[in-house]
Amino acid sequence: MTTIAVVKKNGYAAIAADTLTKWGSGKETAEYVLNHSKILKVGDSYLGVTGDATFKTILRDYFSRPKVYAHFATPLEIFKTWQKLHAALKHDYYLHTGGGEDEALESTRIDVLIANPHGIFGVAAHRTVQEFSKFYAFGSGSDYALGALYTSYTQSRKSAEDIAQLAIKTAAEFDDGTGLPVTSFAVKLRHK
Repeated sequence: MTTIAVVKKNGYAAIAADTLTKWGSGKETAEYVLNHSKILKVGDSYLGVTGDATFKTILRDYFSRPKVYAHFATPLEIFKTWQKLHAALKHDYYLHTGGGEDEALESTRIDVLIANPHGIFGVAAHRTVQEFSKFYAFGSGSDYALGALYTSYTQSRKSAEDIAQLAIKTAAEFDDGTGLPVTSFAVKLRHK
């Protein structure tokens, strides 16, 4: 399980994630797993990955390939990036798209939050891309994280990164699929 949060405030975009890996009822904490980060860097973007733990390795491998289309400045660019990624997931990584006949689109089976100099974005499993104005959270503890984000965003002099970290710490307190420590990154926003 996973909880990831993004925040945009005072000229910065930040992303934070927990570090717990769960396999059924078992859990693997950062104390035992060295490659526990759920956030990967692609160019000047940070991507926080939810879903099966294998997806973070797949995304690292895919985005490290030469000449891969990896553009994250606008929702349309992100959508195009995800369309190409989805094809590779099926062909190169043997993605089982799951779902039933009632689903309009195949699922990538992951949700990702993105923070970069252009803003904060989310990509849902069916490749819906949203750009967020203030904050958002994905994952098993997202309800708790969103509550913390909502409460702390306007009533705090904290930085974007501090607020994102607080959201993950709050989720870890109440969600059994979220665990500390928190990893986080912040980038200065470019003015549009």
